Amino acid sequence: MSGAQTPSELPGEGVPTAQKSSWTTFLKSIASFSGDLSSLTAPPFILSPISLTEFPAYWCERPALFAAIADAQTEQDRSIAVLKWFISTLKGQYTSRNEKLGSEKKPLNPVLGELFYGFWPDVDGRGQTNLVVEQVSHHPPITAYYLSNPSKGLVLQGHSAQKTSFSGGSIIVKQIGHAILTVDLPDGGKEEFLITLPRLRIDGLWYGSPYIELTETSYIQSSTGWLSTIEYKGKGYFSGRSHSFKAVLTPPESTTPVKRYEGVWHETSKDLDTGETFTDVTSIKEEVTVGPIENMHEFESRRLWQHVARGIREGDYETASKEKSKIENEQRQRRRDEQAAGTPWKRWHFEHIESDPVYERLVKMFNGSPPTEDTYVYQHNYDVTPSAAS
Repeated sequence: MSGAQTPSELPGEGVPTAQKSSWTTFLKSIASFSGDLSSLTAPPFILSPISLTEFPAYWCERPALFAAIADAQTEQDRSIAVLKWFISTLKGQYTSRNEKLGSEKKPLNPVLGELFYGFWPDVDGRGQTNLVVEQVSHHPPITAYYLSNPSKGLVLQGHSAQKTSFSGGSIIVKQIGHAILTVDLPDGGKEEFLITLPRLRIDGLWYGSPYIELTETSYIQSSTGWLSTIEYKGKGYFSGRSHSFKAVLTPPESTTPVKRYEGVWHETSKDLDTGETFTDVTSIKEEVTVGPIENMHEFESRRLWQHVARGIREGDYETASKEKSKIENEQRQRRRDEQAAGTPWKRWHFEHIESDPVYERLVKMFNGSPPTEDTYVYQHNYDVTPSAAS
């Protein structure tokens, strides 16, 4: 079921008959839970076979759009290219599990130190784009990532975490974190873009067919002063369609938009000034390239979760649950051993910084909130190349 579909009228209609009892129990536990819902154990049939550690790959499902940012000639054109690329990443991040699995599924909670490496090869001169991801915290769960296209002079570095709560029959997800996109300019300078993250609302729980809507507003602030403001609404607002958005681009020292865009982020949108198509994500996306599982490090996502993922995909929820518990118990024991030995876990690739100076500088330009945020800085100690990934 996609976000645009209407749920059936019967409670739990989207849940397998054999699983309705555990789904009802899960809903009751959500409704009565006062803390962060991410710590709740979901029934296996509602789980996705993909770990959250893989999610940063959604930033580059359309690598040509990412590479095109570097080809823009003016500050305004670069801001437009960044907005176009960003809107085009939303479908993969927030509806792909609906389309593949019938309804929104809960991603697997990564373990501390979980890793994901991948790349998108050079095609038609766009350059190779590389990805390094690490689960840098378990409580709270935080994923750090570094996406780079060296030949185009593009780097996206960021981290994300989620705080979830239950309200009005929906799960509300506050995304914590941000991304900084750095563009090397032909004159030797750099342009930076702060990208904030939208909030989510997961609807359709009562029907057993969850789907995600984006809510409120997110921003893309350039160091040159150009600002993109993206407002998200669900069904019954702008166009009466799910996944609707409006975006405006304003120049430095101004509150008057010079460009306006509108549409649905999981299909198409248009430039309201020209009537031309702005984004179109109805074509097939490009999956990230990874190496064979047998060559992966034991902490790499697809090797770590391979038996859980197979159980979920095959509907063998007993095996999925057993394998998932095995991984979680091993992690708990690892933490106990570290505590007893007085040797805390050491991150593989990222260093924690209490306050991100780039975030602090750019968030002031549009009076964003919060005024400061921490970050995780990549240490450039892994080479993602075709030879390394094969």
